[in-house]
Amino acid sequence: MDAASSSPLHPEPPHSAPGQPGANRRTPGTGGRALVLHGGGSAGNAWEIGIIAGLSEAGLDVTAADLIIGTSAGATAAAQITAASPAELLAAILDAEHQPRSRPGGAGAARGPGRPAVDHLERTGRIIAAAPSAADMRRRMGAAALELEGASDPSVRERWRATVGARLPREGWPEQEVLITAVDARTGEPVVFDRHSGVGLVDAVAASCSSGVPYAIGDRQYIDGGYRRNENADLALGYRRVLVLSPFGGRTRHPLEWGMQLAAQVAELRAAGSEVETVFPDGPSREAFGGNMMDLSARPPAARAGHRQGMALAEQLIAFWR
Repeated sequence: MDAASSSPLHPEPPHSAPGQPGANRRTPGTGGRALVLHGGGSAGNAWEIGIIAGLSEAGLDVTAADLIIGTSAGATAAAQITAASPAELLAAILDAEHQPRSRPGGAGAARGPGRPAVDHLERTGRIIAAAPSAADMRRRMGAAALELEGASDPSVRERWRATVGARLPREGWPEQEVLITAVDARTGEPVVFDRHSGVGLVDAVAASCSSGVPYAIGDRQYIDGGYRRNENADLALGYRRVLVLSPFGGRTRHPLEWGMQLAAQVAELRAAGSEVETVFPDGPSREAFGGNMMDLSARPPAARAGHRQGMALAEQLIAFWR
C-alpha cells in the first residue's frame, strides 16, 4: 500500500450544467466509507477485482461501502462488484484464460471503439500538451473525439453498448450509492451519473469508458470520466474513510498545476477530515500488467497478482476500514 504524496493544489472549481443528468456533486456527501475505483484498461479492471476478492477472502468486504465511485474501467468494476460476489468475478476472469476470445476489448477494457492504443495515446498527448488548463483540455478532448471516424455512426454506439452490457452481471443500478463519471464531449463539462440521473447503468458505464469515439445518450455525447479528474476521489468529500484503488499508481499525464492527480485529491479529502488509504499495484502486479493494459492476456495474471496483494493488505486495511 502506498500513500499519495502531497502536491500543490490547483483544483478545478465545481461545475454544474443544468439539464445534464447528475452533472456534478453540488454538496459534499455524508457517510462512513467510500470506495474509489480508477481506470486501467482490461488489466487494471482485473487487478481491482483481484484486490477486492483477496480482501474479501481475508475477511474484509469493501463492496459494502456507503459510496462507490467508478471511472472508466473502474466504472465497469463498480457495476460488477455491486451485482456479483468478488469470488465469482475473480473466477470468471481466471476461467476466461482457457476460453476462446469472443470479442475485442475484454471484460474490463475501457477505451471503447476507436483507433489503436498507440495512436490514441499520441493523439490525446498532443491535446494535453496544447491545452492551457484542465477545462480547456476537456473541451479540446471532446471536440477531437467528435471528429473521429464513427463518432456519428449509431451502429458503433450500439455495438459498444452491447459490449459493455455483456460485461455487467446486472443492467440495473444497485440500491447502494454508486457514482459513474464522464465528460460531456460538446461542452467539456464534467458529468456524474447515479441511479437518480435518468440514465441506465449500462449507458453510464459505456460513457465513462469512452476514451475514443464519444458515447451518445439521447442528444448528448460523452467521453471518458478520467478527463474530469484522474481517479475522481474528490467526489468522496464528506466520507470519513476513503479507500482508493489506482491501477496506474496515482500517476497522471496532466500538468501537476491542474490538480488532476490523485495526490491533490487525497490532500483535499484529508484537509476536509477524511482518512484516506490508497492501494497501488505492487511489483508482481506491475509485472503482470506487462506493457499494454488493454491486453486481454494480462487479465488473469493481473487478477491473480491483485488477489495475492489484497490478501497481504487485508489486516492493515481491516483496521482502517472498520
